[in-house]
Amino acid sequence: MTYVYPVVSRRSQGVSVGVNLNPNNACNWRCIYCQVPNLKRGAPPPIALDVLERELRQMLTEIVHGDFLAQHVPQGMRRLNDVALSGNGEPTTAPEFPRVVSLIGDILADFGLAGRVKVVLITNGSQLDRPRVQAGVRAMAGLDGEVWFKLDRATRAGMRQVNDTRTDPEHHYRRLKICAGLCPTWVQTCVFGLDGAAPEAHEVQAYLDLLARAMAEGVPLKGVLLYGLARPSLQPEAPRLTRLAESWLEALAARIEPLGLSVRVHP
Repeated sequence: MTYVYPVVSRRSQGVSVGVNLNPNNACNWRCIYCQVPNLKRGAPPPIALDVLERELRQMLTEIVHGDFLAQHVPQGMRRLNDVALSGNGEPTTAPEFPRVVSLIGDILADFGLAGRVKVVLITNGSQLDRPRVQAGVRAMAGLDGEVWFKLDRATRAGMRQVNDTRTDPEHHYRRLKICAGLCPTWVQTCVFGLDGAAPEAHEVQAYLDLLARAMAEGVPLKGVLLYGLARPSLQPEAPRLTRLAESWLEALAARIEPLGLSVRVHP
């Protein structure tokens, strides 16, 4: 398939049907932990909505009416959790993004899954100040949707190092506020060792300060998805990256929770 793929998701504890709007492996960021092969800078090609629709209907037919779950999914994970806009680049860079959200909603309704299977947008958040993207995110809220908004670091230097972007953290924070006001939003954060060392104390504090500011300003965040390296990076920095101990992630979660945020840890 070109656009649609199934994943047994450790985070959702079930099957996530992915919708990949970046089949050319192009993204406007280049996170050094990214598992996409041959990742390049850029935007996606035009999306063939008819092909996407056909593939999504075929995948849902196999899951809902066929034996896909019994054949391919371990016991305890045999449930359809969500349809996730994710894939091999930033999905909101596709001009068709709002139309894709609408199409997913129509297809879920046809399968009797509206309100039962959520729609998830996994995003770096870089486009959330654009009206076109806001329209799509707003529509997701009506589909039992939620956004996972990337916030790995909260300093300019940290974002440059980890996400290979010159994004201004203050600007990114404003995008986070916009997003959370449009649709239920989780902050998603990846932490790992770099050159044998965990994130520096000042980077961790800047991150905690930003979350504290969000809570003080009444930003309606659902919580934080805190995760480590699930699979090996396919970027040039891969040899420099190491997984952190689960205890390190749990210790960070223990500093986040007093801010009033729920934390889900996925080492």
